[in-house]
Amino acid sequence: MRFMKQIIRLAELGLFDSRVPRYTSYPTAPVFAPSVGATQQAAELAALDPAVPVSVYLHIPFCERLCWFCACRTQGTKTLSPVESYIGTLEQELALMREVLPEGLRMGRMHWGGGTPTILPPVLIHRLAQAVKAVIPPADDWEFSVEIDPTMVDRAKIDALASEGMNRASIGIQDFDPLVQGAIGRIQPYDITKACVDDLRAAGINSLNADLVYGLPHQDLVRIDDTVSRVLELAPDRVALFGYAHVPWVSKRQKLIDDTALPRDLDRYHLAEQAAARFRAAGFDAIGIDHFALHDDGLARAAREGRLRRNFQGYTDDTCPTLIGMGASSISRLPGGYVQNAAATAAYVQRIEAGELAGARGHVMTQDDLLRARAIEMLMCEFRLDRNELQASFGPLASTLDSTLALLAERFGDLVALDDDALEIRPEGRALTRIVASALDAHMPEGVRYSRAS
Repeated sequence: MRFMKQIIRLAELGLFDSRVPRYTSYPTAPVFAPSVGATQQAAELAALDPAVPVSVYLHIPFCERLCWFCACRTQGTKTLSPVESYIGTLEQELALMREVLPEGLRMGRMHWGGGTPTILPPVLIHRLAQAVKAVIPPADDWEFSVEIDPTMVDRAKIDALASEGMNRASIGIQDFDPLVQGAIGRIQPYDITKACVDDLRAAGINSLNADLVYGLPHQDLVRIDDTVSRVLELAPDRVALFGYAHVPWVSKRQKLIDDTALPRDLDRYHLAEQAAARFRAAGFDAIGIDHFALHDDGLARAAREGRLRRNFQGYTDDTCPTLIGMGASSISRLPGGYVQNAAATAAYVQRIEAGELAGARGHVMTQDDLLRARAIEMLMCEFRLDRNELQASFGPLASTLDSTLALLAERFGDLVALDDDALEIRPEGRALTRIVASALDAHMPEGVRYSRAS
């Protein structure tokens, strides 16, 4: 009875009805405007402090198969010809960046995402990695992570990535049940995934992340429990458990998914809760709203020490203040704000071949933006907005949030605690974190439909 009362209350507060951002950035990408582009991008890159390492993200948009559930910027290909051509464009983009980046800049992190980075054969893996290092050499303690599709990788590709410095791999799994896989257009047998993990371990990759998704068609408690059991057999160090965002008005391929087979609101909630409970019982620390990490993993340590951050890949222990995005649709987080490259691959290529950086839209951060970005990040990472820290960083400006915090305390009652030091989301209210954070968002654009909060 108590549990059902809690569910009813969460529902009344908007858990199943609200559509709000995931807040991997603030402001979110729909706010970006074309008035901020390549000129701002070049000026910001030129002004970077070479003594402070940067993170680098490279977007590889190509896939041999287009999974129906995916809403990422991707495109299908059956040949390597467009992939090789795209690597050439990335090399041109790097050459343009070499002209503006300060001498001596180092790379603290590099991440390859997509799409399917492991569509690259070994020769292109080496070519791309060495091109990046030639422009932004790695720092001594750098980290290189890659998103890996087990159906599109072999030992030769893994060895090539490892030889270039890959020390963390993120494995896409989503769900192991054949019925669920068929319903989302992603057939990936367990034995293929297990062979991929074995090859990664044999190549010396000691940090593995597994990506799972709840809320997929035909998922139920038995199926997701079996998937979690199989994931635990793979012994990952981290797990991301994302809620499926059914946004067919954004990702047309999602129209191939039978939405009548999607779990209902309450069933979706139970799927997330059961999977989370299994990971906690297996010794994982819960990190933020949807990640889990072994207690001695760097992500868990960052969470305990108040160093957890949030970026476009989700939760991170990355301390680099600047993220340089390369490739079509990539977003750079620069000291003055955000700049996103042209989203369509053809438009991105056209800009680079014209001899200019590919920044097509972005946002220049005001002090109010910086304040709200930090406040939202605190809630997303720690479930606690530290008013003293904001006061120390932003001075009197921090008090502009006071009325909003008071309204949150009134709206959410005992699910949050507000005093002179902090606003804290209590454990029983943490399912509402994105909704709470959205109250601090001064840039919610009209007409934009975000993913559901649950």
